[in-house]
Amino acid sequence: MLNKFYDKNNKRLVLFLEKATPLFWDKHWAGNDLASRVRKGDRLVSRFTAKFLKPGDRILEGGCGIGQNVFKLQQMGYDVYGVDFAEETVKKTKELFPELKIEVQDVRHLSFEANFFDGYWSLGVIEHFQDGYEEIIKEAQRVIKKGGYFFLTFPQMSFLRKRKAEKGDYQLFDSRNMNMANFYEFILDPNRLIADCRKHGFELKLRSPFDALKGIKDEVNGLKFLGNIYRSKTITARGIKFLLSFFFSRLVGHAILLVFRKS
Repeated sequence: MLNKFYDKNNKRLVLFLEKATPLFWDKHWAGNDLASRVRKGDRLVSRFTAKFLKPGDRILEGGCGIGQNVFKLQQMGYDVYGVDFAEETVKKTKELFPELKIEVQDVRHLSFEANFFDGYWSLGVIEHFQDGYEEIIKEAQRVIKKGGYFFLTFPQMSFLRKRKAEKGDYQLFDSRNMNMANFYEFILDPNRLIADCRKHGFELKLRSPFDALKGIKDEVNGLKFLGNIYRSKTITARGIKFLLSFFFSRLVGHAILLVFRKS
């Protein structure tokens, strides 16, 4: 069962479920028909990569999971690398797609030389590190070329979540009295993250909240039916997700994309 607390000092939510270890992600990514899942890719990734980078540019995905975005961006003509610390997941993908440049690495300690990449995607990674994201940001700054782009997504403190926190709707977080063994993730304040990235020489170029359906489903009681829509793959469900995101993501979007340029 997911437990959620508000960390007032850091203006973020702290979620407890299960520690996001390499074994956790190996189990998370396990399942049938891996090959078809790898071939899907993420529309958000392909759309915003094309907006800021050109085919032939060198891109890293830090925390690539099964490698679906590495596959998609390679199909689009980019020179793509992927790293993940879930060893079994990387092994299975490499067996099916040996041409993909993915390997086991820790995003806090990358083996690549400085100024190696034109772009770096981090999709839902930084929030899972209990000690924070500082080392990840520093490594991204090191491996991205001057003028290159850092694409960062994470669950955010939306307008709705901030109002709930102000009203006292969440239990308060107190690390002194809590067992952190089952820490899962933070839901982060975008403004704090933007400020932290600026300290490392990143200039914000775009912010785009998304996934309003999950933002509503997770935070508004009495709307359990939204869970069925969220999990559904039907055309109707996809239409509802799109409309909610288009009209309400600025207020209730569960996650946000930030695009930075290394200056």
